[in-house]
Amino acid sequence: MSSKVYFTKTITPEKVVEMFNIIDRDLPGRVAVKVHSGEDGNQNYLHPEFWKPVVDRVSGTIVECNTAYGGERNTTAKHRRLLKKHKWTDVFDVDLMDAEGPDIEIPVGPDAVHLKSDIMGKTFNNYDSMLVLSHFKGHPMGGFGGALKQLSIGCSSTAGKCNIHSAGKYTKAEDQDVIWDDLPPQDHFLESMAEAAGAVVDHFGGNMVFINVMSNLSVDCDCCAIAEDPCMDDIGILVSLDPVAIDQACVDLVYNSKDKGRDHFVERIETRHGIHTIERASEINVGSREYELIEV
Repeated sequence: MSSKVYFTKTITPEKVVEMFNIIDRDLPGRVAVKVHSGEDGNQNYLHPEFWKPVVDRVSGTIVECNTAYGGERNTTAKHRRLLKKHKWTDVFDVDLMDAEGPDIEIPVGPDAVHLKSDIMGKTFNNYDSMLVLSHFKGHPMGGFGGALKQLSIGCSSTAGKCNIHSAGKYTKAEDQDVIWDDLPPQDHFLESMAEAAGAVVDHFGGNMVFINVMSNLSVDCDCCAIAEDPCMDDIGILVSLDPVAIDQACVDLVYNSKDKGRDHFVERIETRHGIHTIERASEINVGSREYELIEV
């Protein structure tokens, strides 16, 4: 069944709020707002001031998790310092969900073949709904990063990230020291992202909204301290209730672009077989690849 994806070419903080309002979905209870807070040195991530109006609109709490690679976000102490440096904690209430253990596990769907569970920080269970704010861009491992990446790697704890990157082989935070030397076949990693994304969608039921902002379109993720500068001009803002449809729409907008940097971005997606995350997420009913793009 086709999902609705709303699209505007105007990119401003105020327009993000307008797009949220268009989707007409109230987020009940305590609202987790998932963002990418940016690795130290990254020049492309979307700053807290950009997201502030929509976070205020839902009275949400910014949620993040520690990483599973070297940098300034792989321990609680370093991550908290960087959240302060990037001014997230100056502007918002911020919950580093795996700051203290123990982690929790949420079930993956019956069609999962790699993950036995999705491993989350313990405060994940404090929330009744989630607004997923994604900076759509490339990604050095996944090909691209959008809503599905935010739901999977983005929402999981350090142990959960090890679980996804290893396709279920490694499930402890300390495994970050070994996972990068023992990675699974690429498609297994991508399928694990789809499985983890599905676990989060199932957890919140219909209490989710997804916003993708296609700006600062680098082939590298905001997790890269040294990232390429954007290779494409900004495209716009998309909003949907379907994480698969919104990511598919973003990919299609890139592929259909006449921008001079389009081929470079497409090369990043294709060399990582990035579309397979969307394919697998659709197969296991996380959402639909069929969508109606409604320009506003």
